[in-house]
Amino acid sequence: MAAVTVLCAVRGEDETAVVVALGAPGSGATVTRRCGDLAELLAAAAAGVGTVAVVSADLPGLDREAVGRLHRGGVRVVALSDGAASADRLRALGADAVLEGLDEAALLDAVRDTAPLRDPGSVLDAGTPFGLPGAVRTPSWPDVEAAPDRAPGAVVAVWGPVGAPGRTTTAVELAAAFAGIGGRGGRRRRGARGREAPAPAPASALLVDADTYGSSLAARLGLLDDAPGLAAAARAAGQGALDLPALARQCPVVAPGLRVLTGITRAARWPELPASALEVVLERARELADVTVVDCGPVIEADELLMYDTHAPQRNAATLAALQAADVVVVVGAADPVGVQRLVRALEDLREAPVPVSGRVVVVANRVRASAVGAKPDVAVRDALARYAGVEDAHVVPDDGPALDAAVLAGRSLAEHAPSSPARLAFLELADRLRAVVPQPA
Repeated sequence: MAAVTVLCAVRGEDETAVVVALGAPGSGATVTRRCGDLAELLAAAAAGVGTVAVVSADLPGLDREAVGRLHRGGVRVVALSDGAASADRLRALGADAVLEGLDEAALLDAVRDTAPLRDPGSVLDAGTPFGLPGAVRTPSWPDVEAAPDRAPGAVVAVWGPVGAPGRTTTAVELAAAFAGIGGRGGRRRRGARGREAPAPAPASALLVDADTYGSSLAARLGLLDDAPGLAAAARAAGQGALDLPALARQCPVVAPGLRVLTGITRAARWPELPASALEVVLERARELADVTVVDCGPVIEADELLMYDTHAPQRNAATLAALQAADVVVVVGAADPVGVQRLVRALEDLREAPVPVSGRVVVVANRVRASAVGAKPDVAVRDALARYAGVEDAHVVPDDGPALDAAVLAGRSLAEHAPSSPARLAFLELADRLRAVVPQPA
């Protein structure tokens, strides 16, 4: 049996002990490179010099993205911790084995282990808006001490093509509907045989702004746009420090049952949201809320691989990570001739996405109106989507510009500002449809 090739990136006195233990006769391992820093370790891994990396907890620059790069190079990571706290951090970074202290026998067992790799990097790599009064909220940050003893929540990704089809509005209204904000808008809910059915129980909801091209949830809901939000959560995830209380501190409560994780303040900050970190954020979000609704950016191409080396940050990594993690993908398109054409093409792009999208896909035609598509607009839009995209069950949302404009001016959702709006009632029906795959609160 061939000896296991090891890359050693251990600092301090333990380095010599590790090299001696792995180089001893009969150990079944051999140290092929002693790396002085993380850059040398990553270069050696990319060159295929070793299959296992032994690292120390205090290696500068060691984060979840670095562990993901080692995994993508086919290198298992064995980490040496210097205490319980660093052991938890190393596990959160995705290390395949964590040893508390240097135990030669345990080290050899971990190095010779042939268990499959973990891959945390499985995807590609304030004030009032316009100075208008009455549009600023005062959110709260209630403490969360521990994860509730319940099944993980669901993730709903709201995506759609370019052209402002209403992705953010859909995400906001879906989250508000799941949280039970605004009630049923005066509408009675009927069940089997026409009997009045009980309204669904409100769920805790988390609204995440992962649009790296035009983040707008903060302005849309009247929040200060300089809050760290998703970027801070991603940084903590990259360092292995994102637990449930840490995520909750970044997610203010803006309405009963509804938290918001704001996005990046400028599009140029997109490198702060790597896929490996977003995966952890969404895992923690499942612990924090019954339903997490993610507002995604419109672009999902992976053309960066043609222009940069494979280790460069990926421009659309945040959206791709959300689509891959989602239990449901809501694809939103505008209900006009141009918007329908873009929606048809977007559905083709989604089927060819560079990541596996296993969640159920629900198509929404937004702002349906006779002035754009003619008489019986809902029928016309459904027929067009069935004919050109094979979508037989598209959900239509009627246009209600005045109500939406008033809600944006007030920095509120339609559920809060105009609960009887036809558009808001259509979003309620969409939320009811999605509840079939969204876990209900205990």
